[in-house]
Amino acid sequence: MSEPLDLEGRDVPIDKLLPLNERNINLKNNRGFRKIVATIKAIGLIEPLCVYEEEGRYVILDGFLRYKACQELGVASVPCLVSRTKEAYTYNRMVNRLSQFQASRMLHQSLGTLDEKTIAKVFGIKYLRYRLATTILKSLHDDVAKAVDENRLSRRCATEMTYVKRERQVEILAAMDRHKDYSISFARALIVKTPARQRNHDKKRMRPWTGPTEKKNVLVSKLEEIQKRYDFYANLYRQYSADLLKLCIYVRTLVTNERVRTYLEDKHPQIRACFEHIVFEVGKASAA
Repeated sequence: MSEPLDLEGRDVPIDKLLPLNERNINLKNNRGFRKIVATIKAIGLIEPLCVYEEEGRYVILDGFLRYKACQELGVASVPCLVSRTKEAYTYNRMVNRLSQFQASRMLHQSLGTLDEKTIAKVFGIKYLRYRLATTILKSLHDDVAKAVDENRLSRRCATEMTYVKRERQVEILAAMDRHKDYSISFARALIVKTPARQRNHDKKRMRPWTGPTEKKNVLVSKLEEIQKRYDFYANLYRQYSADLLKLCIYVRTLVTNERVRTYLEDKHPQIRACFEHIVFEVGKASAA
């Protein structure tokens, strides 16, 4: 566990703040910067800057865009976390970015106390509805939504999964985990092979299994190719495991034979030690 940071909260006059590195950013066209400006206008600065005091100035370790936004808005003093060490990487390493679905849930909770127009203004956007992902969340199994939150699965893949029922979504996710393939094409191939009883017939737009036959066949062929590749490596692994077990039995027979063991101890002690190590490791793995 990392040591707690030695920080002190302090309001710092903006003219005493100094960027660690002056970045060449087109702030006029930077969407992230415009959102920060809109947020500060609506509800103030939420996240303080991280700074380091040096010769009467405060060097900005994290929060350059927030600093520029406060400058543009004419803010006199800025809330800061003052550090005793000048380790700029520490702060960015501690940031946990929200996934799209986590942000969507947060927006839903905010709607309980704020109106949609105000929240949209804070985000610097015209419309909020496309950010809420209400329909997608309602159609997804919790395990699939969690996979998106953990960045295992893209939102586009999750959207494709809404074509099938929740229990089928779990099966598809398990197949993707098993093959370590989280591509949209693989997800679509699995969706196309979904039996009719597991399809989501509430979808309003064209379902993938009603698309062109040629495209459908390509997706199915991709799935079959991946399945064959998986079966090949699975069989190869089983063969290697069987061969290793046979080898272990042979080596164990050697090291437990008194005459062979005596000879190896006398002439080849390193080989004897290696044989005993093999027997010990394979036995430990079998017990586990």
